[in-house]
Amino acid sequence: MLEYNLQLFAKDGPGGEKTEQPTAKKLDDARKEGQVAKSKEINLGFSLLAMFVLLKIWVGHLGGDFINVFKAVFAKIPDITHISASSGDLSWEIMDIIRQIMLQMLLMIAPFALLALVVGIVCEVVQVKWKPTAKPLQPKFNKLNPLTGFKKFFSLNALIELLKAIVKILMIFYIVYSSVKNLWPNIFYIFDMPVEQTVELLGTEVFNLGIKISMFYLIIAFADLFYQRWKFNDDMKMTKQEVKDEYKNSEGDPQIKGKIRQRMMQASQRRMMQELPKADVVITNPTHFAVALKYDPDKYDAPYVVAKGADHLAQKIKEIAKENHIEIVENKPLARMLYHNVELEEVIPPELYKAVADIIAYVYKVKGKV
Repeated sequence: MLEYNLQLFAKDGPGGEKTEQPTAKKLDDARKEGQVAKSKEINLGFSLLAMFVLLKIWVGHLGGDFINVFKAVFAKIPDITHISASSGDLSWEIMDIIRQIMLQMLLMIAPFALLALVVGIVCEVVQVKWKPTAKPLQPKFNKLNPLTGFKKFFSLNALIELLKAIVKILMIFYIVYSSVKNLWPNIFYIFDMPVEQTVELLGTEVFNLGIKISMFYLIIAFADLFYQRWKFNDDMKMTKQEVKDEYKNSEGDPQIKGKIRQRMMQASQRRMMQELPKADVVITNPTHFAVALKYDPDKYDAPYVVAKGADHLAQKIKEIAKENHIEIVENKPLARMLYHNVELEEVIPPELYKAVADIIAYVYKVKGKV
């Protein structure tokens, strides 16, 4: 009996199985490391298509350039023969011819190379947007681990890449074979055609073959793009523990944040209670809310909230008010309105001026301030 463990095939990470979708932070960190969901086949497919379309447009000019190169080479033959008969040293003359041919070839290839570069950059930007990083170029010594490299040969990704390569080779071979097979009857007539007509025929056939290969390649490329995006998202998945740890690292531990918030609230309440004896009046619900107001013309143009509280804190405010002989006025709607709409050290809104002014006037009258 052979023992086996299905857990070996589970996609686990720190804290259990990776079941959670990747967070924005993890995706951003992966992008900084150069890990993005893209297909190299897209770049190659569109580059091939663009180059063959350019070949179709440029084939007449390209054929003319080839003919001019051949004519220049053949024009040099009498000079080479003359030099050979007189001195026998052909090295400089031959090197000059080779340089001229290489320069002409480079000029003919340059538009295709430039187009491939532009199309490759555009495809890259469309797939993953423009955010270059040098992280993938940095050496990573863990990649030199032979065990890691050995594992890659037997991974699912390696199997898929192998199958993709086999399909591409077989299909390209079939496309080339079928195109050459159709062209074969005309091969024998090429020797009787003028050079211009031969170049035009071969250019047309190469263009048709290139378009077929490019279209097939694009089909493979888009299928690969969907697979790469699915694979990237699957690789980026996180365990529940990883999500919790990331939240703690980025936002802070919720328990610590709760304690900090509690201490800040306690400090605010202590300052509020220290300012409470300076209030002119406390407006109550009477059991649920209590709001202490102060009118200081030197500080604000209207009365402002010195302290406020609900339930137990409201009872505490009333106790301190009684200890400091501050008038307590019951007005349920006004107390509720002030508690929910005016913060500490804020002046009351204009729509409450009349109601508050009447209460403060009454308090001043009771205390003999008016």
